[in-house]
Amino acid sequence: MTILWAEYAWLPDGVASGVRIEIADGRFTTITPDAPRSGTVLTGLAMPGFANGHSHAFHRALRGRTHHDRGTFWTWRERMYALAGRLDPDSYHRLARGVYAEMALAGYTAVGEFHYLHHAPGGRRYADPNAMGHALIQAAEDAGIRLTLLDTCYLTGGFGRELSGVQLRFGDGDVDGWAARVGAIKPGAARVGAAVHSVRAVPADQLPSFARTGSGPLHVHLSEQRAENDDCRAHHGCTPAELLDRAGVLGPGTVAVHATHLTDSDVGLLSRSGTGVCFCPTTERDLGDGIGPARPLADAGVPLSLGSDSQAVIDPFDELRSLELHERLAAGERGRFGVAELVDAATRHAAIGWDAGRVAAGAPADLVVVALDSVRTAGTEPAGVPFAASAADVTDVLVDGRWVVRDRVHRLVDRPSAALADEVEALWRS
Repeated sequence: MTILWAEYAWLPDGVASGVRIEIADGRFTTITPDAPRSGTVLTGLAMPGFANGHSHAFHRALRGRTHHDRGTFWTWRERMYALAGRLDPDSYHRLARGVYAEMALAGYTAVGEFHYLHHAPGGRRYADPNAMGHALIQAAEDAGIRLTLLDTCYLTGGFGRELSGVQLRFGDGDVDGWAARVGAIKPGAARVGAAVHSVRAVPADQLPSFARTGSGPLHVHLSEQRAENDDCRAHHGCTPAELLDRAGVLGPGTVAVHATHLTDSDVGLLSRSGTGVCFCPTTERDLGDGIGPARPLADAGVPLSLGSDSQAVIDPFDELRSLELHERLAAGERGRFGVAELVDAATRHAAIGWDAGRVAAGAPADLVVVALDSVRTAGTEPAGVPFAASAADVTDVLVDGRWVVRDRVHRLVDRPSAALADEVEALWRS
């Protein structure tokens, strides 16, 4: 048994002080507030592990490199395609290993990887058809972070358009080809889920193949841009949410990513079907996509989660704060979400198929320790830390009862910043 004593801990019913935490076999066994000091002392605020509900690991190599010509969406997309054309299983493993280490240092203990970069240039299959997916699985294991590989079906380059150029690396021909490849993945410690890239990338007649059966998480990009909605109406006479609903894709276990440009009717469809929504505020802000209807969705009972998406920023505190701050800008008022609601969204591991995200007996033993004495958090009440802290304030991270980060040092990956710098530079030189 491992015994920890936290100066403060974020428990399901609020912040408590002097919390004794007992761990056995990778799970919390007993949580006792107001307990005398014993075991390993954790100075600061111990929080549940954060869940990164939506990630494209390779986009990390775009950070700070997409602002040419004032950084339009189109300059970003061209740089993204250029990057996608350069990766192979070895370089993807090295890059993702650094990215997942950065996530662990920021306080993420699990990540849902929305994985669509499947094949070699031109669409040629590797000897192992899942070489790129297996590279991600190994990278997460190396970095000590829990992974859900959301293997993504990506068949067309838009409504009625075939894949071309770099996009050929994404495709499997049809849903049957995609399913056959996914069935051969060796998940190891990871979990394998599914994803529909978007209604523009999977033809409507193949969407029913993803009708909810209740097995594993299913994610889909939804209404990220107004143009997607306009094109869907032009081709199908309905919104993307309506098209997914007709195909049976919505439902419990399905998570709509972004959900930025929804109609009131769309919100109702997501609510009635039990579909969740994953917002990615730092990416949505970086790309100028817009501000989604977070408060109306929450009021309708839609479970919200958060993700880092393009890795423009990897900071769970920034994501959760932005959920509230974007709402304030859109609504013109403060207090749209309570702090506990924001932390719940940031720790919703269920969105990627894991039973974690709470400091409670029986849950996986994930902890994130946040310093209360930095220039950002000094003088802050522990319950107000989510509005003050940043990833730089994370000192220690425990995943399944194992220390992955101690004293701000990653214990499994040596010098992640240097590894990331080397790999990103090598990719852009290739």
